[in-house]
Amino acid sequence: MAVKKQFKLTKDGAAELQAELDQLHATRADLAEAIRVAREFGDLSENTEYQSLRATAERNDARIAEIEHILQNTELIKDGGKSDKIRLGSHVTLEGAGGKKEFQVVGTMEADPLNGKISDESPIGHALMGRKVGDDVEIKTPAETASYKVAKIS
Repeated sequence: MAVKKQFKLTKDGAAELQAELDQLHATRADLAEAIRVAREFGDLSENTEYQSLRATAERNDARIAEIEHILQNTELIKDGGKSDKIRLGSHVTLEGAGGKKEFQVVGTMEADPLNGKISDESPIGHALMGRKVGDDVEIKTPAETASYKVAKIS
């Protein structure tokens, strides 16, 4: 028997996916109506509007299935209040020669490095997990290796 993958999401991440799912379900009815109308335009093999709408509907349905799978197999990251160690869900402030950097450590599904959300499996996230305030952290990325001190965990 195959082991099911558990997706780790914060409460906000799960809510964002649920909102996207709700929007996709709402779009589904509109697409079905547009396909019905396009079908009436004649020969389906030469009806590009119909074919385009069908492709859009298939992508929509695939994304719905993907989100439903993720939400059914989600383990919510507990917001367990203060912790002295960096863990999933922690907001972290690092200080170093390059200045201050702030991150939230999240699961891979929610990672968005441009907005400060880093995966626990990324090089930065991996280096931070389990560290405490005052610990020195060496972060290796393809671009550089930098040293920081953990200044704050919340």
